[in-house]
Formats: sequence, C-alpha cells, structure tokens
Amino acid sequence: MAGVCGKPHMSPGSLPGKRRLEPDQELQIQEPPLLSDPDSSLSDSEESVFSGLEDSGSDTSEEDSEGAGCEEDNRRAEDTSEEQTQAALPCPRTADTGAPSRDEYEEDSSDEEDIRNTVGNVPLAWYDDFPHVGYDLDGKRIYKPLRTRDELDQFLDKMDDPDFWRTVQDKMTGRDLRLTDEQVALVHRLQRGQFGDSDFNPYEPSVDFFSGDIMIHPVTNRPADKRSFIPSLVEKEKVSRMVHAIKMGWIKPRRPQDSTPSFYDLWAQEDPNAVLGRHKMHVPAPKLALPGHAESYNPPPEYLPTEEERLAWMQQEPVERKLNFLPQKFPSLRTVPAYGRFIQERFERCLDLYLCPRQRKMRVNVDPEDLIPKLPRPRDLQPFPVCQALVYRGHSDLVRCLSVSPGGQWLASGSDDGTLRLWEVSTARCMKTVRVGGVVRSIAWNPNPAVCLVAAAVDDAVLLLNPALGDRLLVGSTDQLLEAFTPPEEPSLQPAQWLEVSEEERRRGMRLRICHSKPVTQVTWHGRGDYLAVVLSSQGHTQVLIHQLSRRRSQSPFRRSHGQVQCVSFHPTRPFLLVASQRSVRIYHLLRQELTKKLMPNCKWVSSMAVHPAGDNIICGSYDSKLVWFDLDLSTKPYKVLRHHKKALRAVAFHPRYPLFASGSDDGSVIVCHGMVYNDLLQNPLLVPVKVLKGHTLTRDLGVLDVAFHPTQPWIFSSGADGTIRLFS
Repeated sequence: MAGVCGKPHMSPGSLPGKRRLEPDQELQIQEPPLLSDPDSSLSDSEESVFSGLEDSGSDTSEEDSEGAGCEEDNRRAEDTSEEQTQAALPCPRTADTGAPSRDEYEEDSSDEEDIRNTVGNVPLAWYDDFPHVGYDLDGKRIYKPLRTRDELDQFLDKMDDPDFWRTVQDKMTGRDLRLTDEQVALVHRLQRGQFGDSDFNPYEPSVDFFSGDIMIHPVTNRPADKRSFIPSLVEKEKVSRMVHAIKMGWIKPRRPQDSTPSFYDLWAQEDPNAVLGRHKMHVPAPKLALPGHAESYNPPPEYLPTEEERLAWMQQEPVERKLNFLPQKFPSLRTVPAYGRFIQERFERCLDLYLCPRQRKMRVNVDPEDLIPKLPRPRDLQPFPVCQALVYRGHSDLVRCLSVSPGGQWLASGSDDGTLRLWEVSTARCMKTVRVGGVVRSIAWNPNPAVCLVAAAVDDAVLLLNPALGDRLLVGSTDQLLEAFTPPEEPSLQPAQWLEVSEEERRRGMRLRICHSKPVTQVTWHGRGDYLAVVLSSQGHTQVLIHQLSRRRSQSPFRRSHGQVQCVSFHPTRPFLLVASQRSVRIYHLLRQELTKKLMPNCKWVSSMAVHPAGDNIICGSYDSKLVWFDLDLSTKPYKVLRHHKKALRAVAFHPRYPLFASGSDDGSVIVCHGMVYNDLLQNPLLVPVKVLKGHTLTRDLGVLDVAFHPTQPWIFSSGADGTIRLFS
C-alpha cells in the first residue's frame, strides 16, 4: 500500500466545500493505485482513505519504509537509494511536476482541518494509558506522536520563543499550533464575556413583528375551539378523586395559622412539656439575695457606719465595697425617700441576665488514678539510698565541693574556710586537713586508680595534691611520675603557668601549682587521668583551658566565645568535650576540632551538668529548679523535664554502676531518681523518682551545694551550706 505525503486524497465531490476537479487532475489523483502493489485489489476511494491513515503512522515495515521515503523527500535528503524510492512513490509534489505550473494550494480551503487522525469520534481519554490513539481500517494501531520534550525543554522554549504564549497542542494531531492574531483576539473576547464575532452588534434596534397601529381586522380569524367552552372531563375526574381523598382523610387541608404571638416566662421552671424543655443544658439565672438588716429603714445601731467608716467607704473603689450603699436610719417608713440607684441596679440586673451566658458543663468522669502514668514501685527498683548513715563534721563554713576516690575509700572536700579535708568514708574520720589559703571552689580526684592525685581550684590557681593515703607504693609512684618530667630547653608560650611548690607546701601534700590569669570556678579530669579541664570566670575564648599532666602543657581549645561558660565535662568513651553555657550545651569533637551538636535545655540559667557512664544521655540542672534529661540519639531538645525541686539546683550526678542519678537543691533536699537506659534504641529511658533525702539545714538561703555517688556502692554524698557532709545509704 502506498503512503501519501500531505493530506489524504479523496474522490471528487467527497468534500462539500471544494470545487470539482478537472479531468487531468482526476487522472493524477487516481494514479497511485496503479503504482502500488499489484496484489492490492482495493478501489481508488479505499486506497485514498488508507493513504491518509498510513501517513499518521502504523506498525508495518512496508508502511514505515514508504512513509520514510516521503519524509526524506520533504527534507531533501541526499541518499541516492532513497531518492529512487521517492521517485517510485507518487507524492503530490512529483505528481504536480508534470502538470502545468500552477499554485498547488489553489484548491485548498482555509476552513479545511488537518484530519490525519481518522480514529473517529472516540474520546481520546480512553487511550491515555496506551501508546496509540486508535486503529485504522485495517485494524492496525495508530500510534501517538512522540513527544520527548520534558519540562526543562518547555522552559527553554518559553524563554527563547517569543510566540510560546500563543502556542497550543492539537489533541487530534499531536502537533503544536501557533494561534493567529484573529484567534488570539477571539479568545480574549470570549474571556471577557463578549460575542465571538467582532462585527456583531447586540444593541441593534429591534424590529417589532406587530406594529403599534390598531388594525380593523385581526391577525387570524380562526374560530374558537369547542373545548374552550365545554367543561373538561379529565379535570372533573381529577377533582372527584381529590374530594374522595379529603373525605377519606388521605389529604388534610391546610389550617389557617394563628397570627397572635405567644409569650412565655424566660426564667420559668422548666418541665419536659415547656417551650424551653429542649434546652437541656440551660442553667436558670441566679436569684437576687434577700435584703438583710442593713437594708432596713431602721437598722440596729451596730449596722450604722461611723464617720471613719463612711470616709473609708467613700474612698474605696465601687468594686471593692462590701455594700453598694450606706445604711441609714429613718424615724418612720413614710420618711424614706425613693432609692436613687433603683434604675441603675435594674439595668445592671438585666445586663447580667442578657450578657452572661449560663450553660451546664458536663464533667468527665475520669478516675484521677488513671491519669497518673503507670510507674514501677520504688521498692522494685532497689538498691538506692534511703536514709542518712554518717555526718562528716569539721568545716567551719559552707562546703562547696566534694569528690570520692576511685576505690571509694577516701573522700575529699573543699570549703570556704580555706581548708581541704580528706575523710575516711567508712568511719567519717578526718584523715588530713590541708590549708590552701583561699576558697576551694572545685575539687576532683584523679579517676585513674594507678595515680593518687587530687586537683583543687583555689582562687586563680589549680593545686595538685598527693593525699598520701592508702598504699605507700601508690603514693611513691605518683611522686615519681611527677618528678620524671624534664622541662624543654625552649619553653613555649602557654595560657597558664606551671610552678613547683615550696618545701613547706610540699610537706603539706602539694606537688604542683597551675597559675591562671582569672579565678578558676571548676576543675574536672579526663577518664584516663592525664588531662584536666578548667573553667575560668572571665569573658572571651580563654574561659576553658585543657592541661596535660605528663607534658605539663596547657592549651585553649576555642578561638571565640559562645557565652558565659558554667561547667565542662569530658565524654566517658569518645573524644568529646561538653561545654555548658547559660542557655545551651555544646558538644565538640576534640580530634576533628568541630562542633558536633548543640543542645537546647530551655532553661534560664544552667548550673550543673553530668554525663551518663554510657555516654548517650546527659542531665542538666538549672537555677530555675529544672532538671533536664537529654537523649543524644533522640533529639537536641529535652527528652524529659523534671520539676521536683522548689528552689535552684546546684549539682547533679550519675552513679557509675547503678541506674541512679541525683540532684541537690537550695531547698535542702537531695532527690534520687531511677534512670534506666536500655540497650534497645527503640525503647526510651525509664525515669522514676524514688527517694527524697533531707538532712541539711538552710544557711543564708543555701541548701545542698554538691552531690557525688560512691563508685561501687549505692551511696550518695552531699555537701551543704551548714558546713557538713552527709552520707546516705
């Protein structure tokens, strides 16, 4: 079957809007069947119809090759074999070549539509999910035109093509059509609600069919019908049926409505049959209080106000007066004048009734016990400290800090009386008192069990002391470790200065002194015992310093400040440094030297911080009596906020072995909580307060200043402003 380029050939006269073709033109149109396949037995009209379908595209190889020949001819290809194929195919251009030279579009009509898609009047939505749009007369598929342009190509066309706004897609042919100026003007007129034809005048003067002149003869002289003056039998039957239905009661006639209005008492007692019975939630208005003795025209003498009470009543605000009038005494009822505020009080009463809505609120019958979360019983969470066991007395001023040795046998405490005391835990006996000559603000025992060393923050220095308690070999190895240091030939510039102590201080147990430019507020050790971090009460990036004991080297890890630092802590397992400022907690990676995470406690002022032994949870205490629990694997916002204390929190601590954490506050109490952290990441930590420990007395509005757990036993130590240290077991 021969494919034809251009519009489909049809028989003369098949299109209503075209002239009849000349004989020579008929011969040219009827030639393609002669050049087609000799086996084809189709007629001329059928071949012309099929040629139009083949041009829209089919899935046979023969049609594809022949259609490609026409397309290459239109593109003026240079391939010789295809030129021979094109010569054999009867395209309109080759057919017109032998004819006399004339315009090939002379017989074309501008109203003729490009009807290459001949699937018929079938909704194209049926073929949305198929690659074709219908079938031709041979039952072969008519494929959709390939449109490989994506949104980016459309956007580029929109930017480059100035006529993109007037380009639309023809759903029948799949081509992009450019609207002419007349078509764009037609669309604009239709959008504005105007007529499509611009020459149409909707306001032309109307022509009356009937003139206004009175005529003698009527328009029609047709006589009236007989049915116009004879009663209708059909209507008579309908009326009889309606009368019968009314008699039987099937149809009830409308009753006349009563136009008289109905009045009722708005505040009357409601009953189920009353008008207001449907308002089940209505609450009747409260009644006025009955008059008492003060309203009497002859009240008793005790109800009459004195001159001072009268002046005080006059100076009070109207809403603060107990009575809105002053009691008066009259000799008889006839002498009582009219009440001056009668109209005003009646008006206020009406306003109360009108503007104050009253509705009965249905209470939810919920057992208060059901609202309390189901928590395990405290006795099922033992062991934890429950009572006071020992009291360590000896300091003459408030005890600011304390620390327990790694073995749990010794306890170190620092006080405002300028002394550092070492205690034996089991007997509460003071083993040694070291006078440091200043307020001890922080103290920390080295966590390395192979080193017997205590760091204390005194004024602007950090003192390293050898308590000389316990094993003598351990004490001697500690001194040898400190003495084995050889200073470098060229000392480097450091933010702190390492100094040797004098002989007198050495006899008291001091070994090294690290001097700073500002007072030291906190000192804490790394888990391995070689590094310690200090916090200075200064502004700028030198608030936090890290000292290395083995090399006696100091460094400032930060180049800029993010607020006033309150406390710092080393991560127990990872190379992280946690820095708590007033409003946030920042976690820094020491090896990468970058900020890893920023926690937002939502507190006004963070006072203390502690890290869980596993390292995935952190608790922070604040001066606005909040304890905040952070789950580092969950979020940067608090997992739980506990408000058990009534005053500011001074210290928080985790137990190294047991699932316990505690907090000390200025209200003089220590609250011990059970904090179980599960290995399953899908299970949240279990936080249960188990015990409130009291024993410290408030001194200068200060209570518990520091808390610390025993490393091996479920015991807790607390130091208070009353100058005592208490052990709860």
